[in-house]
Amino acid sequence: MIDIHGVIPALVTPMNPDESINEKELRNQVRRQIAAGVHGLFVFGTNGEFYALSEAEKLRVLEITVEENNGRLPVYAGTGCPGTADTIRLSRECEKRGAGALSVITPYFAALSQKELIAHYEALADSVNLPVILYNIPARTNVSITPDTVEKLSQIPGIAGVKDSSGNFDTILQFIERTDGGFAVLSGNDSLLLWTLQAGGRGGVCGIANLFPRTLVSVYDLWKKGDFEGAKKVQDSIRAIRNCFRLGNPNSIVKMAANLLGHPVGPCRKPFWSDDPAVAEEIGRVLKEHYAGAE
Repeated sequence: MIDIHGVIPALVTPMNPDESINEKELRNQVRRQIAAGVHGLFVFGTNGEFYALSEAEKLRVLEITVEENNGRLPVYAGTGCPGTADTIRLSRECEKRGAGALSVITPYFAALSQKELIAHYEALADSVNLPVILYNIPARTNVSITPDTVEKLSQIPGIAGVKDSSGNFDTILQFIERTDGGFAVLSGNDSLLLWTLQAGGRGGVCGIANLFPRTLVSVYDLWKKGDFEGAKKVQDSIRAIRNCFRLGNPNSIVKMAANLLGHPVGPCRKPFWSDDPAVAEEIGRVLKEHYAGAE
């Protein structure tokens, strides 16, 4: 079992102009994140465009990340699929290739009861030897993991935590209240990182860490030192770039901003990409006005 805590960047999957995976830049980004002091590496999550990658591509991304990481940090792999059998198969393949933990989004598209959800995660936990982190993102899946379900699942060996991207802080609070200290509650919303830590959570899976990893790490470090005001000041500093999410798909906004910052991570796979010059101009303005020198 790994120590699930801190700032875990939800790594984008770098692409070449033809939408093939840019393996060289993926290695660059892994090294960059490690140098910034992050506490783990999370591949092919929502920011990593798991929904647009083939299984073979996911496994290749994991292999590169594990190789470049060379045992320095835990590597989290997003293995959730709509079906239980597919989720188990992909999870086992990731386990073979060196993943340290699994982040498993709820099944999506079809309607799902909480009883069926519990059975899905129980079957997965029984089938792998890695810690399983539940992933709640109802806006994308139309399936919510209730606090009662999280409480029940937290008692199953192998289910080690939950990442909540609902954006509802009360949901995070209930997850913390309903589980013990050995169960890791993580925020999937960067703006709630500090507040999750303050409430008793372990940290966050952060998309903005693709842009400013040291900034996000400093929120955690300052909080850990007891400097809440300092941590809050840094936490508040990411609001301007997060406000750019209103301009389009957040994954596209993060990649566009990374490109503008000099990190050539390329486009998102179509149709989830827009090279609208007006959007790029606004993101560029925000970066210049609010983040000169930030990293």
